[in-house]
Amino acid sequence: MRSEAGLARQHTGISYIVATDHFHVSSLNEQAPHRLKLSAPHVIVLCGTLIALVMVGLCALVLYQARVDALDRARDTSRNLALLAERDIERNFELYELSLQAVVEGMQRPDVQALSPQLRNDVLFDRAASARDLGSLLVLNAKGDIVIDSGSLTPRPGNFADRRYFSVQREHPDTGLYISNPYTSRLRGGSPSIALSRRLSNADGSFAGVAMIAVNLEYFRNLFAGLSLGKHGAVSLISQDGVMIMRQPFDSHVIGRDISQADTFRRFRMAAEGSFSETSSIDGTRRLYYYRNFPTLPLIIMVAEAEGDIYAAWRRRAIIIGSSMGVLAAGFVVLSFVLAAQFRRRIRAESELKLLARTDGLTGLHNRRTLGEILDQEWRRARRTRGLFSLLFVDIDRFKAFNDAYGHQAGDDALAAVARCIGDNIRRPADTAARYGGEEFVVVLPDTPAEGAACIAEKIRVAISDLSIEHAGSEYGRVTASIGLASWRPEGDVEVSALIRAADEALYDAKARGRNRVMQASPA
Repeated sequence: MRSEAGLARQHTGISYIVATDHFHVSSLNEQAPHRLKLSAPHVIVLCGTLIALVMVGLCALVLYQARVDALDRARDTSRNLALLAERDIERNFELYELSLQAVVEGMQRPDVQALSPQLRNDVLFDRAASARDLGSLLVLNAKGDIVIDSGSLTPRPGNFADRRYFSVQREHPDTGLYISNPYTSRLRGGSPSIALSRRLSNADGSFAGVAMIAVNLEYFRNLFAGLSLGKHGAVSLISQDGVMIMRQPFDSHVIGRDISQADTFRRFRMAAEGSFSETSSIDGTRRLYYYRNFPTLPLIIMVAEAEGDIYAAWRRRAIIIGSSMGVLAAGFVVLSFVLAAQFRRRIRAESELKLLARTDGLTGLHNRRTLGEILDQEWRRARRTRGLFSLLFVDIDRFKAFNDAYGHQAGDDALAAVARCIGDNIRRPADTAARYGGEEFVVVLPDTPAEGAACIAEKIRVAISDLSIEHAGSEYGRVTASIGLASWRPEGDVEVSALIRAADEALYDAKARGRNRVMQASPA
């Protein structure tokens, strides 16, 4: 017979199982937060990555805006420089034109023609005296010969009938002020110049010659050299028919070149002024061009700043800021991964602790605490569905004698082997095995009739016996187990403790009948 201490342990276990009802409900309520915690590391990584992306995006937006601002500043600077150069050129050309007009008017006055050469030159060329960067101011007759020379009382010998400015004035009476393309001066040792000319007409309107004034191209070179446009910037003065008059940086081979077929020049003629980015046909450098057509002269001023110069300062700042932000964003992502890993380890540790709290460390089966939760849950469900509920009480025969004879380590090995036999013979997910205490085990079989429970119990008993673990203190010579079975349909106010008591009594009966057998309790 089982001792009174064993019965007291049984009733204490029953009370403990009933008392765990509140804990079981609480643990069920905690399952949803637990599921949320499992995804928390991914949320941390996702949030960290999103924050890093936002940081990088904001940095990129700021850098992009700084790039746009740099382009706008360059465009404004080019426009201001173009206006400055245009006004200087217009002011000087206005003075040159007034000087030419004075010559034309003087040549039409007989009293001026009657003056001595010295006085005549003083009257005709007085307004040109204050003009800078001028070459010669000449009056040519209808044949192209010099008849009046601002540089000498006696006209220097020379015929310029072959010059374009002469033929245009001769063939087109309504030309007015004509600005020629660059040429090399014959009177000043090949100095590059352009000519401003006006037609001289007889009283009957016939061609009488040309008044012209030569402007040294050095004037434009000096003017453009004073404009600061960076290392690769360029300033050009172009005639409206596409001939390059002056370009800075200066190249003598470029002066006089026809660029009328270049894409950049075509765009110069599309509007009075504008701005665009294009690669130069002269040196292959990509620049931001600002151009402006002179309102009163057949000229185009072009100011171009190289994109490399425009973005040089921005690029240095972008590299510093962008790399710093990249490192910061990468560090943020790495930190989020580290935090996620720490959080994951914490969750894993908590899960392991919960598993240890619900599992018997020796056998790997559920412990008594978890058994109480499972029994309560399945009993309630069986009561709702009015289903059968079966329970097995398994006890190793003469286990104390086995421990005394073979030692506690062998006893632990035997317990683990028996637990494996029990686990191997319950197949349904709803079936549960637990270590009840010492050498006692409980198997919960929901929705299982007595015949099925008895079959499972017999398989467990045979499997334990077939382990053939030597046990000299047993009448069978090996480790065996007795099993009590109870199968009830919950009705009324019957508690699960009554089922446990019935299975325990059936186990007691199996012990009394010789052990190593399965006994079934009477129906409730």
